[in-house]
Amino acid sequence: MKPRIEKKPLVVLTGPTAVGKTALSLELARAAQGEIISADSMQVYRHMDIGSAKIRPEEQQGIPHHLIDCYEPWEEFHVVEFQRAAKAAMEEIWSRGHLPLVIGGTGFYIQALLRDIDFTETGGNPAYREELEREAAEKGPEDLHRRLAQVDPASAAEIHPHNVKRVVRALEYFHETGEPISVHNQRERRRESPYTYAYFVLNRPRPELYRRINQRVDQMMEAGLLEEVKRLRQLGCTRKMVSMQGLGYQELLEYLDGELSLEAAVEKIKRETRHYAKRQITWFKREPDVIWLNREEYPDTAALKAAILEECGKRGIIA
Repeated sequence: MKPRIEKKPLVVLTGPTAVGKTALSLELARAAQGEIISADSMQVYRHMDIGSAKIRPEEQQGIPHHLIDCYEPWEEFHVVEFQRAAKAAMEEIWSRGHLPLVIGGTGFYIQALLRDIDFTETGGNPAYREELEREAAEKGPEDLHRRLAQVDPASAAEIHPHNVKRVVRALEYFHETGEPISVHNQRERRRESPYTYAYFVLNRPRPELYRRINQRVDQMMEAGLLEEVKRLRQLGCTRKMVSMQGLGYQELLEYLDGELSLEAAVEKIKRETRHYAKRQITWFKREPDVIWLNREEYPDTAALKAAILEECGKRGIIA
């Protein structure tokens, strides 16, 4: 009989943007001897602090944070690189006898890590990829997204039209295999996780969440988001870069390029962020084994933390 291999422990805390993950994650890390791995597609970039709602070093309370400020905005960062870097961070954390806490709202990144999704099934087609990227540049990302909707409507519903990299990857996969990448992803989602884990989703009533989003955007503007975008532009960052397609950045670049008034740009940030939060919630509802934490059901952060620790104890994740 083969010896039973013990699965290593992992906790995920996610939820829509502006729901309050950061404050809870700090409480949780202190209580569970945890270290935080950011599962946020924007906080990984340097110089992009305000628009990504990045936790500042003085706010980290001495708790180690991983995958924050690791890449320049013009460098390539995608789900495969996230998966590789997060796995490396987890091994470091376990070696110290600590618990990895994956915190952030990028559901695709979390799924890739939790299920150990294999992204190596096709080698890619550079010539076809360049053709698609050229088409997106010439005709606009929406045109490419419409092409995806024709061959893979499930993927088109999940991928934002401006996420050119993922749209291109989905079209490239279909071109090579004849199979929609959504079918491949669904198959991968059924993979058994190599970890003993608990997957928590923090949520709030929709009106309150939207109020918090609007308030956060106002606070970002007051904190100097426009000046941050101007500095990024001076560094050579353009609207074509994946990093600059993040919420807040692309809208303010539209303002700086004379396409929107500042007031219209700010309203667009709020609207697009609300839409993004809605898509996040839809994504998490489709994920298996999710434990929903409805904020209004708990009197304070301490009660939320206690509920998480109790569930982790039941699963043998913490003693």
